[in-house]
Amino acid sequence: MARKLGVNATQRIALIKNQASALLWHGKIETTEARAKEVESYVAKILTLAVNTYDDIIETEVETTDAKGKKVKKTLVKDGVKKLNARRKIMTLVNDLQEVKGFKESKADFKKRTKAIKYPLIEKIFDEYAPKYATRKEEKGQGGGYTRIYKLGPRRGDAAEIAIIELVD
Repeated sequence: MARKLGVNATQRIALIKNQASALLWHGKIETTEARAKEVESYVAKILTLAVNTYDDIIETEVETTDAKGKKVKKTLVKDGVKKLNARRKIMTLVNDLQEVKGFKESKADFKKRTKAIKYPLIEKIFDEYAPKYATRKEEKGQGGGYTRIYKLGPRRGDAAEIAIIELVD
């Protein structure tokens, strides 16, 4: 049975979606124990979907003409059917967080760095987490176990049990 977390259904879904997005973006968040347990199963489903489909790519060679009139062969890499479906599902399950400009990074450098990335969180899931957890799955022979929860004790004020949830390396 799912926890109600003291809010109605739409607020609960939004809360879990926001916390899952923050966890996947930052790698670690601090929240109540009940929320951490809900986010844990939610994130596990997202990462399992990514791990199972991240290597489904299609490479095609295309011959194009450049500005000087020369014919150039380019290799295009596109998502396969399964990966594209998984990417779209994950896009509905998380709020896509945007890249933040670095402290001493110029605006031009920031634009150059983020120009090709349309959905940074989705790219992070498929480019960083999925390969890492897929190799971990092959080595240990098991899937899952992507998160870890540390209990910190009661919060001052309302005595809610606080926990830190983080992604396992």
